[in-house]
Formats: sequence, structure tokens, C-alpha cells
Amino acid sequence: MKLSKVHHVAIICSDYAKSLRFYTETLGLEVLAAHYRPERRSHKTDLALGGGYVVELFSFPSPPPRVTDPEAAGLRHLAFATDDFDGALADLDASGTPHEEVRTDEYTGKRFFFLRDPDGLPVEICEA
Repeated sequence: MKLSKVHHVAIICSDYAKSLRFYTETLGLEVLAAHYRPERRSHKTDLALGGGYVVELFSFPSPPPRVTDPEAAGLRHLAFATDDFDGALADLDASGTPHEEVRTDEYTGKRFFFLRDPDGLPVEICEA
């Protein structure tokens, strides 16, 4: 098998409108396509970063909560790189979006921090 790239990450949210605002307004992803599937009572929205499809946002009736803290087996976090780390941090601070303190990766020397999406999914913002 020869893979070429990560196609997308699928996220199931408990409050579709709140999560859509977080991923589009807070993180700046663009909506490529949005569909409501009445037979499943489910939204499916394709989100892009820099024109490239990266996140598939789903809603389903009454999804179980995600297990977090201590970390469970499975997806650990979603990470986004930025060329303007200080600007990204300033934007989040200006919007009042809570986040952890900035840390420096011991191997790369790059700065990073975590915040949580509306369902508690850890999202990392890292210096490109």
C-alpha cells in the first residue's frame, strides 16, 4: 500500500451549531459542503484549511461523550500548524477562547499549545 496524504479527520459533535462556529469562526476553517441527512437526523459538513479538505464534522442524535483525562486509547488530539503563531495566540486571546499555556517541543524547538473544542476534543496549535 502506498498512501499519499491524510484525507480528512471525522469529528462527531454533540452541538452542531456550536461546533461549526468553533471550527469556522475560531479556527478559520472554510465550509466546502454542508448536508443534512434527514433519514439519519444528521448533519455532515466538509471543512477545508487553505482550500484542502481536512475535517468532516458530523452530528448524530445523542452521541455518547468522549472519554478524556486520563487519556484513553484512540485519537489523542487534532493538530493544526500556523505560520503566524503569535498572531494565532493573539486572536484566541482577543476572542476570549481559553487555552493552555504555550510550551516548547523538546525535540523540534517549536512552540505549541492546546485548547478544547466544544465537546472537549483536544486541539493543538503548533508553530510551523
